[in-house]
This record gives sequence, C-alpha cells and structure tokens, in this order.
Amino acid sequence: MGKTQEHWTVDDFKKYQNKQTVKKDPKYRAKKTRVDGHIFASIKEAEYYEELKLRQKAGEIKGFCIQPIFILAPELRYIADFIVFNNDGTTEIIDTKGIRTKEYIVKKKVFEDKFDLKITEV
Repeated sequence: MGKTQEHWTVDDFKKYQNKQTVKKDPKYRAKKTRVDGHIFASIKEAEYYEELKLRQKAGEIKGFCIQPIFILAPELRYIADFIVFNNDGTTEIIDTKGIRTKEYIVKKKVFEDKFDLKITEV
C-alpha cells in the first residue's frame, strides 16, 4: 500500500499554489483591457469606448453608459456593452461582438422582445 504525504514542505506548497493559480487563455481569445479605470472584456470594446468619448467631446452624441444591466427574467440578465444617448433623443444599445455565442443569441432575442429595442452589434 502506497504511503500518502501528510506534510508538505514550503516549496511543495508553493508549487501546488502556482499550479492552482495558473490562468488559462480566454475561451474566445479576447484580451481584457483597462482604460480610465474601467475593465473591458476585449480590446475591441475598449477601442469603442475611446471612440464614444471622442464622439461625445465632438458633440456628436449626448453621452453614453458603460455596461448597463437589463433584467430579462428572474435569474436571467443581459449586460450590454454600452447605451448611447443620441442628440435627437434616441438611444442605441451597443454590443461589441467578436463571436456570437448561443447564450448571447438567446439573450438578444429575449431582450429585443421584452424591451422592443434593437441591439446594434459592432
């Protein structure tokens, strides 16, 4: 019968911890990016944020909101990337997309039916 190790050395524990904290690559290769203290799920989303800031400064839009949460049903929510408030009083729900997952497609349909709004994918 094999003997199990009951006591670890400090080095053994550090090796174990390092194995547990190794981060995997993101599933869809999106790279989280920090801009102005905000963490974006991808470089594309961060770049769109920078574009919105410029558009607002130029007076092309009234403003925008980052990562608004919409309750679709109990225990089901959709987090858009942005809401853009246009000068004409209209709003746009924006989602920066690299890959359209099955989960996203379902949430998009539920969102658009429930709120009678369209999601613009960029």
